[in-house]
Amino acid sequence: MNENVKIVFGLLGGLALFLYGMNGMSDALQKTAGDKMKKILSFLTKNPIMGALAGALVTAVLQSSSATTVMVIGFVSAGLMSLPQAISVIFGANIGTTMTAQLMAFKISDYIYPLIFIGFMMNFVCKKEQLKNIGLVIFSFGILFEGIEIMGSVMKPLATSAIFVDLMAKVKEIPILGVALGTIMTLVVQSSSATIAVLQNFAAQPGPDGVTSVMGLAGAIPILLGDNIGTTITALLASIGQSKNAKRTAIAHSIFNITGSVVFLCVLPFFARFVQFISPKGNEIDVISRQIANAHTTFNIVCTLIWLPLIPFMVKIVTTIIRGTEKQRDDGPVSVLESGVIAQPAAALYLVSEELEHMAEVGSKLLTALKESFSSDKTQSEAATEQYKTYRRQAARMEDDLAAYVTKMLSSGNLTQQQSGQAAGLLYVSNNIGRIADRCEEIAGVHEKITQGGKSFSEMATGELQDCIEISRKLFDRAIRSVKDGDLDRARTVVKKKNKMRKAQKQLKRAHIARVNEGLCDASMTEDYSAIMYSLDRIVDNCVSIAEETLDHLSFVNFSEEEADEERPADIIAEIDAEETLEEHENKEPEENANASDADGSSNTAIKKATDFS
Repeated sequence: MNENVKIVFGLLGGLALFLYGMNGMSDALQKTAGDKMKKILSFLTKNPIMGALAGALVTAVLQSSSATTVMVIGFVSAGLMSLPQAISVIFGANIGTTMTAQLMAFKISDYIYPLIFIGFMMNFVCKKEQLKNIGLVIFSFGILFEGIEIMGSVMKPLATSAIFVDLMAKVKEIPILGVALGTIMTLVVQSSSATIAVLQNFAAQPGPDGVTSVMGLAGAIPILLGDNIGTTITALLASIGQSKNAKRTAIAHSIFNITGSVVFLCVLPFFARFVQFISPKGNEIDVISRQIANAHTTFNIVCTLIWLPLIPFMVKIVTTIIRGTEKQRDDGPVSVLESGVIAQPAAALYLVSEELEHMAEVGSKLLTALKESFSSDKTQSEAATEQYKTYRRQAARMEDDLAAYVTKMLSSGNLTQQQSGQAAGLLYVSNNIGRIADRCEEIAGVHEKITQGGKSFSEMATGELQDCIEISRKLFDRAIRSVKDGDLDRARTVVKKKNKMRKAQKQLKRAHIARVNEGLCDASMTEDYSAIMYSLDRIVDNCVSIAEETLDHLSFVNFSEEEADEERPADIIAEIDAEETLEEHENKEPEENANASDADGSSNTAIKKATDFS
């Protein structure tokens, strides 16, 4: 085979192994980190310094500043992170990505195959998921370094090629050529870590004299700066079709790297001497890989320290470039489900939880509008009916979006067993909210049929139905709050209220029959009244199903757990005390009073008991 073809194939094969190892290590690190990733992500919305720290830590886990940037753009687009917060995280991500270059600078050629074997055996033999993931991290780490070794071995002939020696000489003389070369390389590979690894390997090849590097540090730094510029293209591509703030975040990333590269190019000789001063001493070909890693780290740390206090100025720049405000959807709240975040399970579960919370708000408004549509005031009833239809469309759209998103998450293979269980539980909550919307549709259909037939329920029956819908809404709100906070006490009260609601419904049905017998209600509407009561009973079942997910230890992913804990003691203890008082009161009542029901309104007692939650 032709020597040039061997070099090309070797580079491509080594690069493929490197990228495969890096992606595998990133996935395994995320699974190994588990809930720790959630704690790291909780820093994202704090002050700029903590945001930068979180960005660095997240990128160290993800092994890619591009992945972190895409995730942050998703958060910004979803409205879950402000522009200044996102910019600080992007700054930190640039520091975090330098860890890969630092790892690449270690000489572990003699340990690659033992690492691959140990990692494979751990992943193959161990039954515990955590140990299997640790094994996958070690295995991927070994594969990553094997890819680097392959690239290094095939690049040795290039170091003696007159063409490449001349090219490197031109790069030293004209640094802007190196910047262009690094930018193009990263654009093609779509990974600055990969191109920097190639750069480290090539720079470690001896030149014609066999002692000095084929390119030297002064020739490597411009290419390194170009790699940093090239990696911003991924963020710009990810922002296409996203919100204005998402585009601004991507542009801030580009400005950070471009301005830094320009400044460091202007002081290139001084920068190179500083890097040599802080790096290990020795033969150039032995230490240049570490020098490049240190140059990469120094560049990003210095740029971050300069830009962090200037974040308000950066915000002004990007808002001047991208003007205007965000457009709102016509069909309800803007979806926070960003497909670019699916590769990061902890972040994706957070988005699912946020979307579920929005869906729950729509569900509560849906029940309120349904209740008001029963109003005897025609104008108010028609307005409420239109509101109800709007909320119904929103709930259907959100349920479909959530189902598709969670399905993609589960099929991605990135979730741990615990995360898979949580995703399935959140999807089940979404399905129950969707079923509640379906039951509301049934009730609205019965009511519309009655109205179109020129009939109407009596004032007493209408009041009872409205009260029952209000009971259902309160139960629904409590069930959602229980799963949001992981509140077992609240969930148990929802389950207890199920039987009280059913007793109330039975009393109301008897009250309706009594009114029919006294000629106060139309007997032909008994079937419709019962159908509405049956749908309300099924809504209560759905509320209980949501609460039971809480009892199975499901809760929304919340990056601000401290806030949820602060509000918990006072209001929950008060609710529990109220529940116990109500239970004691009801147990003392004679059985005949509990079953009493007539057209005069003693059924209101049942309604009052069932609605006395708070």
